[in-house]
Amino acid sequence: MDDRERADAVYSALLERQGEQWVQPRVERTRRVLELLDDPQRTYRVVHVTGTNGKTSTSRMIESLIRAHGLRTGLFTSPHLQRFTERIMIDGAPVEDAAVADAWDEILPFVELVDAELAAAGDARLTFFEVLTVLAFVVAADAPVDVLVLEVGMGGAWDSTNTADGDVAVFAPIDIDHADRLGDTIAEIAGVKAGIIKDGAAVVSSRQDAAAEQVLRAAAAARGASIAFEGEGFALAEQRLAVGGQQLRVRGLAGSYDDVYLPLYGAHQGFNAALAIAAVEALIGGASQPITGDVLAEGLGQVLSPGRLQLLGTEPTVLVDAAHNPHGARALVTALRESFDFDEWGVVLGVLADKDAAGILRELAPVAAHVFATAPDSERANDADRIADLAEAAELPVTVHRDLADAADAARAWAAQGQEAPHRRAVIIAGSVVLAGEAVALSASEDWKAGYES
Repeated sequence: MDDRERADAVYSALLERQGEQWVQPRVERTRRVLELLDDPQRTYRVVHVTGTNGKTSTSRMIESLIRAHGLRTGLFTSPHLQRFTERIMIDGAPVEDAAVADAWDEILPFVELVDAELAAAGDARLTFFEVLTVLAFVVAADAPVDVLVLEVGMGGAWDSTNTADGDVAVFAPIDIDHADRLGDTIAEIAGVKAGIIKDGAAVVSSRQDAAAEQVLRAAAAARGASIAFEGEGFALAEQRLAVGGQQLRVRGLAGSYDDVYLPLYGAHQGFNAALAIAAVEALIGGASQPITGDVLAEGLGQVLSPGRLQLLGTEPTVLVDAAHNPHGARALVTALRESFDFDEWGVVLGVLADKDAAGILRELAPVAAHVFATAPDSERANDADRIADLAEAAELPVTVHRDLADAADAARAWAAQGQEAPHRRAVIIAGSVVLAGEAVALSASEDWKAGYES
């Protein structure tokens, strides 16, 4: 068995466990495995990132900036777009197959021991995400990394990743999502997310709803942690469009930074960059040492955010953005209006059943000239007909498509009919991280390329 086969076997074994949607408010099970492994998550510094939207993009920026300082980095994010090794990055690249397979061999006896303990107590065995978190911690320790940038899976306080102690706790914007697990109000959700704040840590946060801000301030005070909010401790002072992205001016915790190039579209990415800069200032210099110009240019200049306003094709233009909740869809609409000069957008939309499809569609409606309703390739997918019903209720033109390939073909054909003003058209594929992963894979296929050549 070669290394790729070994790594694929690891993923197959993970999939045999209860899935990521099966989340319970507890960390004790994950902590028990890590204790048996001598707590690998305590062998490096940790930047812990939570929030409702922007977590992954912000985490990627933080990792890249830390790596530009010459430190060895790890990055753990969820979910993946195409292959699960994308979730565990070492020095900016997906973990090597051999490394993830070797780490699996290392943890498996201890995972099975805890599974047996749980069974004896009448409890279910460790879940997919619990074991994956342990695997990521061990991969990072074996690398070894200097700093692990750690994205919360869900919430914060009882998430498996909260078995690590973050030197810096980072809060992207907090909004309503996973209400059945995290709470019905922003204050309740913020309370769960605030659980990642550790004693004496540094906390940096985006601008928050007043209720969320109050919760975070109280949690930081209780832990003796410093806290800085966007607009008060740091700020995005200016942003303007540039070729391939945007130019920023940022007031950080430790210095001011002019003409910062970010190769990503969308106003929200500029705010994510300001948050990332503040987080790295807090980690590297204790908020007293500015990031040098060369390091900042290298760190942000090489940032990628797959599946987030990612260009998949031109003539016609096709973009993909995960936008899997209303907050994300709202940010997407703002980015489309501010960063692209098209008259009409065709929206290929597929949403998972546990997401607020109506809310997503409500936010996308102002730019949607036609909805191409489909379903992600997942057992959790919302039916395409259900998406179409929501579009019809919003009085939007809509067609139903059996899968993404069919929907994308129809959308590209629609867009190709409108390449001259006042009906210049483009396509955005959105609604689900799963769908985004499918779209990225589809764009690399021969059928997709043939569609542009015909």
